[in-house]
Amino acid sequence: MLAELSIRDIVLIEKLNLRFDAGLSVLTGETGAGKSILLDALSLALGARGEGGLVRHGEKQGQVTAVFDLPIGHSVLALLDENGIQHEGSLILRRVQSADGRSKAFVNDQPVSVGLMRQIGHLLVELHGQHDERALIQPSSHRDMVDAFGALGTAAAGVAAAWERLQDLRREMADLRERVDAAAREADYLRDSVAELEKLAPEPGEEEELAVRRQTMMQAEKIASELNEAVDTLGGPASPLPVLSSLVRSLERKMAQAPGMLDEAVKQLDAGLDALHLAHQELERALRDADFDPRELEMAEERLFALRAASRKYAVAVENLPELAVKLADDLENLNAGEERLAAIEGQVREQEARFRAAASELSRMREQAAAELVAAVSLELPSLKLEAAEFIVHHEVDEKSAGAHGFDQMEFWVRTNPGTRAGSMFKVASGGELSRFMLALKVALAGNGSAPCLIFDEIDTGAGGAVADAIGRRLSRLADSVQVICVTHAPQVAARASTHFQISKSSVDSGEGRTATAVRAISGNERREEVARMLAGASITDEARAAADQLIKQTAA
Repeated sequence: MLAELSIRDIVLIEKLNLRFDAGLSVLTGETGAGKSILLDALSLALGARGEGGLVRHGEKQGQVTAVFDLPIGHSVLALLDENGIQHEGSLILRRVQSADGRSKAFVNDQPVSVGLMRQIGHLLVELHGQHDERALIQPSSHRDMVDAFGALGTAAAGVAAAWERLQDLRREMADLRERVDAAAREADYLRDSVAELEKLAPEPGEEEELAVRRQTMMQAEKIASELNEAVDTLGGPASPLPVLSSLVRSLERKMAQAPGMLDEAVKQLDAGLDALHLAHQELERALRDADFDPRELEMAEERLFALRAASRKYAVAVENLPELAVKLADDLENLNAGEERLAAIEGQVREQEARFRAAASELSRMREQAAAELVAAVSLELPSLKLEAAEFIVHHEVDEKSAGAHGFDQMEFWVRTNPGTRAGSMFKVASGGELSRFMLALKVALAGNGSAPCLIFDEIDTGAGGAVADAIGRRLSRLADSVQVICVTHAPQVAARASTHFQISKSSVDSGEGRTATAVRAISGNERREEVARMLAGASITDEARAAADQLIKQTAA
């Protein structure tokens, strides 16, 4: 509920601090005293459009602060959490309006956009007056009001959940169909590519391994050629070893004929032959160790060239070929198995559509019943509000083509103000006074369901008097048992039923500039009797008016 309202330098209000209680609060005063200014100021704190003309003349800026006490679990708390706004205890909305037209909005002293402030304000206060733009209940919310009246929140939430699940399945089906169609368009390419890569069978790190092996074998090829030549020189047909061996044997036979002359020469030749034989053996061992096979080099080069050709063809690095092979194989599998999976999910979509349609159809039936009961409840209130010839209608259209999280239903409140006339939207057909009384009847029927915690009625009793004004007062009082009600009124029958009475007045400010200011104060006792008497009698308050006021206050308090 609205607990406090503080206004600084807005139009004719210089400084004003008001405290509100639960129940029915009324604001009264003479015409032109500034009642509409008070509501304009509150609207500013609720996110209404600001303008420089609202700032009190001569001031640079004005300010309005509204403090609300919220029940546990109120829907506005979730909105605050969603936007990262801290909240403990009271909720404070503050709007600063500059004379140059700029304005700033704050919620619990955190800067916010005016749009967010307006969202919060709509959840806290409903302001009903004689003009469409003052009525915060828009046709878009009528379906929710019927749901609230019929206690259909659980059923509506079930339909919304079924719709969301259906949308998830439809998105999944569309994505799968797109992938299957794309795979089908590339079927031949996929099959050829998968077959080629399966035959190639690239392995991770294979390119680097082949390159190293190829380089090693190329070096070995050069070494093997030189080793073969050396081995052939020492062990082939042109080898000097047989010639040297024959020479040594010939010299050994001559050694006896010339003692001591050839001994050293033979010795050195023997050592040389031994060294050549050993060198020949080592060269043969080195050739065996080189173990070079030209066919292996050829195979490594062919494999390396094949990998690199595939890399160029598929525009990926050689090391990514194994990953590509897996992906293309998966795509081919999707193509082969996609139709089956697509058929399965299409079946799930059909099943979910059936569940949604069943839930939405049942909700439509429940809404139709709740709408009929709401019409009956509102209709009971109309005769006492001087709307006995009027008809309240819940215009209900069920259109499966416009299905959504809300189900199939489009609902709007219509009225027929006179028999034989065409029914139409409440906001287009009803006059200002009729609209206010229709709203009051609707709110009484809802009895707190689907309403903001604070309802404000601006001169709802305009043009009403006597029994009609008394009927309006009774219904406002009944409504105040469920929610906080604040009413700007000219009807003494309404004012007499208030639990809190505020008097609005306008007076001159002693500033030498001839300025006026609006003041508001809570009144009770004799002051309240005098105000009600003024409302009964007009400018000249008589003893008879005072007596009538006393009687009216006592009757309504009983």
